[in-house]
Amino acid sequence: MRGFLRDRQEVFGSNGRAKTRNRNGTRESSMQLGVVGLGRMGGNIARRLARAGHACVVWDRNLAAAGALAGEGMTAAADLADLVAKLDAPRAVWVMLPAGAPTEETVNALADLMSPGDIVIDGGNSFYKDDIRRAETLEPKGIHYVDVGTSGGVWGLERGYCMMVGGAKVAVDHIDPILAALAPGKGSIPETPGREGRDPRAEQGYIHAGPAGSGHFVKMIHNGIEYGLMQAYAEGFEILKNKSSAALPENERYTLDLPDIAEVWRRGSVVSSWLLDLTAISLAQDEHLAEFPGEVADSGEGRWTVMAAVEEAVSAEVLTAALYTRFRSRQDHTFGEKMLSAMRFQFGGHTEFKAK
Repeated sequence: MRGFLRDRQEVFGSNGRAKTRNRNGTRESSMQLGVVGLGRMGGNIARRLARAGHACVVWDRNLAAAGALAGEGMTAAADLADLVAKLDAPRAVWVMLPAGAPTEETVNALADLMSPGDIVIDGGNSFYKDDIRRAETLEPKGIHYVDVGTSGGVWGLERGYCMMVGGAKVAVDHIDPILAALAPGKGSIPETPGREGRDPRAEQGYIHAGPAGSGHFVKMIHNGIEYGLMQAYAEGFEILKNKSSAALPENERYTLDLPDIAEVWRRGSVVSSWLLDLTAISLAQDEHLAEFPGEVADSGEGRWTVMAAVEEAVSAEVLTAALYTRFRSRQDHTFGEKMLSAMRFQFGGHTEFKAK
């Protein structure tokens, strides 16, 4: 964020509302935004916007979370109706809640409270087909629905959020100052050769992907790829760690320094990435990763990515295997592994039974 703000000069309009001049020299008016859901990402989204001069009206079922942001200069609402009442038309409300029932119920409630021309933004990880349905439901009411696939996690307050946006152009254009403030900005990443004449927003860290649902669809595939990348790093480092195994010939055993390997790969290697940066941090703190039990959850996007691959008849072996490995991590032993033991016993008398 600091690098982003260095490239933005704050000025003020005659109405007293802050305006900002972006790195291209154009002015962006400050906006009012409602933010619903003030967890790890929602709260920091509101903070980043406030730091950029935007006015946030915030609400969460946990009133203490809204109260904390009120202490930082934002406006806390007592409930959804109060939040909508505190916003000037045309209103825009960013919903940052878990996918499924919490988001569905909140969007439905907002639809009953908002007016034609208002905008509901789902910045969570909803299934893209739910976005399509919601947009079609809100359209007769004249309410715009925008889905924002948001990547950045707990680091987003300082680094900014990479965003993939779906929805009608008129609605996406209206909230552009919000998106520009949340995005990481161009930073120090070199320009990509051959991009001349293309949408400059991608270089700032956000895109308008297409109609409703497309933002979350792109983010869904992003997360499926993330599963595969994480699995590749995990398997590679496990092979490195096990090079000292007693099962190997003694002259082929190495005791390798995993924190140093992660660190050197960060610098000039073709496999460098932010995921590797985070891996290096964890290994530097504890190379044995003793505090992690090894049971890996999945939040839904990996499953939806595999479902999309099936629907499109696209071969996605790596992403599918990475998802299944997460399932495997939650079991002591699978039925399939028991069958393997049973077959080995039947054809070769190999015993792998636990001692009684």
